[in-house]
Parts: sequence; structure tokens; C-alpha cells
Amino acid sequence: MKMLLNGEWVERAARMEVRDPQDDSLVDTVPQANAADMNAAIAAAVCGFERTRRLSVHERHAILTRAADLVAARREEFAYTIAREGIKTIREARKEASRCVDTLRISAEETRHLTGETIPFDQRQGSENRFGFYIREPIGVIGAIAPFNDPLNLVAHKIGPALASGNTIIVKPHSETPLSALRLAEAIQEAGAPAGMLQVITGRGSEVGDLLVSDPRVRMISFTGSRATGETIMRKIGLKKVGMELGSNAPVIVMADADLELAVSANVSGAFWAAGQNCLHVQRLLVHEAIYDAFVPRFVAGARAYRVGDKLDEATDMGPIINRAEALRIERTVNEAIAAGATVLCGGERHGNFYAPTVMTDVPDSCALAQEEIYGPVTIVSRIRDLEDAIQRANAVDYGLQAGIFTRDLQSAFQAMRELRVGGVMINDSTDYRIDAMPFGGVKGSGLGREGIRFAVHEMTEPKVVCFNL
Repeated sequence: MKMLLNGEWVERAARMEVRDPQDDSLVDTVPQANAADMNAAIAAAVCGFERTRRLSVHERHAILTRAADLVAARREEFAYTIAREGIKTIREARKEASRCVDTLRISAEETRHLTGETIPFDQRQGSENRFGFYIREPIGVIGAIAPFNDPLNLVAHKIGPALASGNTIIVKPHSETPLSALRLAEAIQEAGAPAGMLQVITGRGSEVGDLLVSDPRVRMISFTGSRATGETIMRKIGLKKVGMELGSNAPVIVMADADLELAVSANVSGAFWAAGQNCLHVQRLLVHEAIYDAFVPRFVAGARAYRVGDKLDEATDMGPIINRAEALRIERTVNEAIAAGATVLCGGERHGNFYAPTVMTDVPDSCALAQEEIYGPVTIVSRIRDLEDAIQRANAVDYGLQAGIFTRDLQSAFQAMRELRVGGVMINDSTDYRIDAMPFGGVKGSGLGREGIRFAVHEMTEPKVVCFNL
């Protein structure tokens, strides 16, 4: 495929291979952009902003609506691309493609809700003759760096709000999974986006990503990825806005009064969806001691029943890890926990780039598996005495994206809601629940700002005050 630069699909002599992590087969190649390409993209985005900031609401709405219609019409093609280049099964990929359609439609609707409000200037003595209001205006060029795990919908979560609010955006997709972003750009360009409004530049982070985040002409960086990379970006970014979603080590509390069947099924899905390569992955299960012996065997049985294999097989539940280095990292992290005294209840085995659904217990708090994000299909199960014990353990890591609690007791639900230090509390759901319209983000090491279309639009605009002295 080619990359989108200033309204043109361009080739480069240097190419990057996109390989299927399942069997290392070649899926496609894309241009390997250089610093000159990124400089050209930023210059085009600056020029393009002079057009996009003047686009009417109905024009922005029409572009995003047409783009949503095109993705919906090509849903199976998008799903196949997601599955081939990345880690999702075809069934998981279809759900992502459907969510992308929703994301674009919500973005279109948000063009109509980008409003300000009047300001009572006469609240100050001497301002009785003043009247005014504020409006929200686009900030300019936005740089977006996307992850591999949701190569279509998380790109849409950056493009949709940016276009809805009249900005221009340069997307640097993950080097392992650039094809979905390029296909989305095709749909948006076909929908009528003017040159410079959206550009997708494929290349290595060290060659083009660093330039994107550090250039002062770029007024905001939207990044989804690892905490380590996020911290590196922050050291380079300069004076500009930033939105970052940096992952988690997500806890789910299962109380004694929980619906056991619901808690098992929801958390099996939450633990092993996308092979655990998901910021909302259920990494820690904190189970009340009264039901621990009933819950754990059922959860382990669900993990063992999870079908691992060919991503394009309709019967497959879970595909591979994104590459060999990541599969080896997961294996190493699990083995370190075992050496420290942890017990493997099921899984704990790597076969090439596949890692079996793994459930562990007795993991010491000092282990990386207990403190850091595993980003793989590994879940820890621990006993808790009561809700206070569970909340203390849930909060004992330097992450706070989402948490879950399963209980029938309203008081327990409200106590968890108040005391869990996270960006979202899912009650009688696993942490792996999200809709594209809700504010999404975390506290502590899980990031800065919020995604979710309306909230991202707010991040990508600035208020301008207008005051009349009548």
C-alpha cells in the first residue's frame, strides 16, 4: 500500500514489511517514510488547517457520515485486514470494524454539539453594560500515534474527534499494523476530506515519530501505547497539549454475593480477548475467600476451554502475540513469577508467537506480573477477606485505568465507586467494557486526559471569549 501525504497516495523506495504474527507470512509492504516526508506532512497540515478551521458544521458532518457509510459497506474487508496484520481473530476483528463505524457516526454527531455558552459579565461591578460568550475553536495540527492492538478503531478515535472539531491530523500508525489505518484514510479521503486534513505517514518511530512529537507546529499529541514510550514522548514534546492512554494492571473484585456464572464468563472474556493485548485486560482477580474455591475452578475451566489457533478460523477464540519479542517477554515475566513462588493453575506455555491462556495464584506483590502491565493472556487470582482489603489491593499499583466489581449489594458497589482510584468502575462487568461515547482514560500511570468522542473533541479545541461593551 501507499501512504497518504498532502492528499496524494505516495510511494517510497524504502519499504517496510507487514507480516502476519501468526505465521510470519508477508501481508503487504508500506513506504518507510523519512524526516523529509514528516516535515512535508506537517507543512501540509499547517496549510490545510486554514481550510479545515473554516469548514462548516454540515461539511464536517457530511465527511464523517460518508466515511462511516463506506466503512460499514466494507466491514468484512476491514475485518480481514485487522485480522491478517494483527493479533485479532476474525470474530474479534468484525467487532472492531463495527465499533469503528460507531466511532465515526458519533464523531459526525459531535460536530453539532461543539458549542459554548453565554457569560454573565455583569456579575462584576462596573460591567453592567457588558455582554458576551465563549466559543470553542480547533487548536491546529494534531499528531496521533496509534497502537497495534486496535489498529482501526483506536485510529478512528483520534481521527474522528480531530475532523469533527476542524483540526488537521497526522497519524503515525504502529509499524506492525499500518494497513488498517491506511484503509480508513482511503475511506475518509473518498468521503471528501480536503488535502491536508488527514495524512497517514508510515515509518519507524525513531525516524518520523520523534519529529512529529517535537515539532512546535504540532499543537497536540494524542498517544496510545506503553507507559515507557509515553514518558519518553513527554520528555520531547515541548509546549503543546497532550492526551495519553498508557495502559493498566486492571483489577476485578468478586464479592461473596456475586452472580458466579456472570463473574466467570465476563472475566474469562475480559482476560483473554485479543490474547490479553488490551489496556483493559483483566490482570488481577480479587476473589472473596467465601467463594474462592467455587470461583477459581470455573474460571480455570473457562480459560482451558478458550480455543487458540488460526485467526481466520471462525471457531478460534484467541490468536497470537504481536511478535516473537513480546511473546518471549510474557514468557520471561511468567517464569520470574514462578521462580518467586507463584503457582500456575493452567497455561504458562509458549508455542512460537502463541501464549496459552494462563491463570496463576500466589504471585508475590514484588513480582513485575503483580505490579506492571503484562499485555498478554495472563491473569492472577488472589483471595480477599473483605471489600476494604480488596480496594487496598486494587489501588496498590501505579496504574488506574478501569476496575471492576461483581456484587449484588448497592452499598458495596458505591463504596467501590468512591474508593477505587481509577478512571472508570465497571459494576457487574469486567474491566474490559467500554463504549465509544464514554469518557475513557485513567489516573496515576495510566495516562493523561480522556478519549471518547465528546471528551476528545473538548481536548482538541480551546475556548475563545467574546465580550461586547455595549
